[in-house]
Amino acid sequence: MISRLLVANRGEIACRVFRTCRDLGVSTVAVYSDADAGALHVREADAAVRLPGAAPSETYLRGDLIVEAALAAGADAVHPGYGFLSENADFARTVIDAGLVWIGPPPAAIEAMASKTRAKELLGIEPLDPARVTESDLPVLVKAAAGGGGRGMRIVRELPYLAGELESASAEAANAFGDGEVFVEPYVEDGRHVEVQLLCDAHGTVWALGTRDCSLQRRHQKVIEEAPAPGLPAALEASLLDTAVRAAKAVGYVGAGTVEFLVADGRAHFLEMNTRLQVEHPVTEEVYGVDLVALQLAVAEGAKLPPETPAPRGHAIEARLYAEDPARGWAPQTGALRLFDVPEGVRLDTGYASGDAIGVHYDPMIAKLTVHAPTRDGAVRKLARALERARIHGPVTNRDLLVASLRHPEYATADRLDTGFYDRNLPALTTAPGGGDLAAVAAALAAASARRGRFGGGWRNLRSQDETRTYGGTGGDHEVRYRPMRDGGYEVTAPEGVRVVAAAPDRVSLETAGVVRHFDVTAYEDGTVHVGGHRLTARPRFTDPREQTAPGSLLAPMPGTVVRVADGLAVGDPVTAGQPLLWLEAMKMEHRVTAPASGTLTALHAAPGRQVEVGALLAVVQTEERPEAQS
Repeated sequence: MISRLLVANRGEIACRVFRTCRDLGVSTVAVYSDADAGALHVREADAAVRLPGAAPSETYLRGDLIVEAALAAGADAVHPGYGFLSENADFARTVIDAGLVWIGPPPAAIEAMASKTRAKELLGIEPLDPARVTESDLPVLVKAAAGGGGRGMRIVRELPYLAGELESASAEAANAFGDGEVFVEPYVEDGRHVEVQLLCDAHGTVWALGTRDCSLQRRHQKVIEEAPAPGLPAALEASLLDTAVRAAKAVGYVGAGTVEFLVADGRAHFLEMNTRLQVEHPVTEEVYGVDLVALQLAVAEGAKLPPETPAPRGHAIEARLYAEDPARGWAPQTGALRLFDVPEGVRLDTGYASGDAIGVHYDPMIAKLTVHAPTRDGAVRKLARALERARIHGPVTNRDLLVASLRHPEYATADRLDTGFYDRNLPALTTAPGGGDLAAVAAALAAASARRGRFGGGWRNLRSQDETRTYGGTGGDHEVRYRPMRDGGYEVTAPEGVRVVAAAPDRVSLETAGVVRHFDVTAYEDGTVHVGGHRLTARPRFTDPREQTAPGSLLAPMPGTVVRVADGLAVGDPVTAGQPLLWLEAMKMEHRVTAPASGTLTALHAAPGRQVEVGALLAVVQTEERPEAQS
């Protein structure tokens, strides 16, 4: 019997495993890097061990240190979570050799399937030889042999870029998984990403727990997942389940695993088998009424699964909440998560709580929100509304994108589910949500009410000029003009048609077209104001000259590290629009910085290894068009 378990991971998955352990009466041990010393998973564990020495992004890849931590803390089992070392056969062997229980498949099964290249060879699928790729093979996909989550993946549509993308993908894969092996395969445009959840015991029983659709992705990383996959023909679904079961039996699989496919034109193309628990496992748990982590532990203890797979019920959908800005190339965001509150009736899996900081070292996912309903329509509606009502104060997130995605006709009706969803629809999905002007009015009046409370009334006998406040939001700037009234209220003069019903520092009620709406307002000292689901920034009355930058300046879109500069790039070189100039590494992903226009590189302040803050000047490209001389 397992009595104390160490999770060789961090954040959301560590907290998820700890939750099941508490239910089972199993003691828990966390490991952490210096960057994670105050993290939620550390606070929730019964004991925690610091992993010394390596940089924060590499710490959790030190299997030797993790095993030492398990032994020092008196753990008798290790759960790898997902990512990091979860598909590393050598780590599994090290755990087993140390006399600890490994919560995962046998190392031989990991070796057979965890490497995508070896898995394809096992199934008779040959990857493309990068040296022999021709124009007729394009587009192709460069992919990391180990790991997942979209890291180490690149779509190549033009042959001259293949070598550079191979190098970039390899570097990213090595940083994320400790293995820089990559391979090339044909890229199937706009297929559906469908997968099968497996659970196997050591006695030959294999459960195929239905299908999941994970087609809504950005940068090959999943955003919204659901179970079961809607609209699959019965014969195709049966074929997917059968292939997954045969793959598991072929390698003597034990534990939880997932077989992934790309479905296009009524055919299923094998992608890989992930020999671990998947991030999206909650939707399967909700549909089948099981706890996959509890079952993982039971299987590791030698338990035999019932011969029949549990029966499914209803529909579940999960959305991944990221600290990122979809409208700015999915740029990850950092900062304090000041308030994080989710409505009741929603399953929340997270590694953060109110007051925690989102740093630069790890994936920008804040949480997963999952709902279950009798029907798919009910689940879509329930999750979209829960996301709207969630209070998320802090960095910019993809919350508005998630709501818009769930309500988009292609997704809401399951009319067109495929991996090209965001390529087709991103501009429409990232337009400003409605109500920005009213939210700005609420912010302005809340601020005015707070000032009144501190300094007394602002009404004068002689009518003075309107008060003006401007707030920046998703859709641009919103200007508000108002004046205080003798009765203690306010009159709004812009935008027109707004009547103030009540105004307090934390709550404002406004009437437009006969409808009264209530707004909860929270303002922070840095000028950020959260009004319901709107995130606004108070604009200063005067522009600080120090904030002005020269035309053509390339500013760091996020804090991170410069990992590469384009070969041979130097000041004075001509560049073309879209040409890659340098690469930043942040949150375990590489982000390419390109020339905004054709011109001449007149300044280059980036060098490999340089740490930069958001807004730091990286380079300047002077465009070919010159302003006319002033006479």
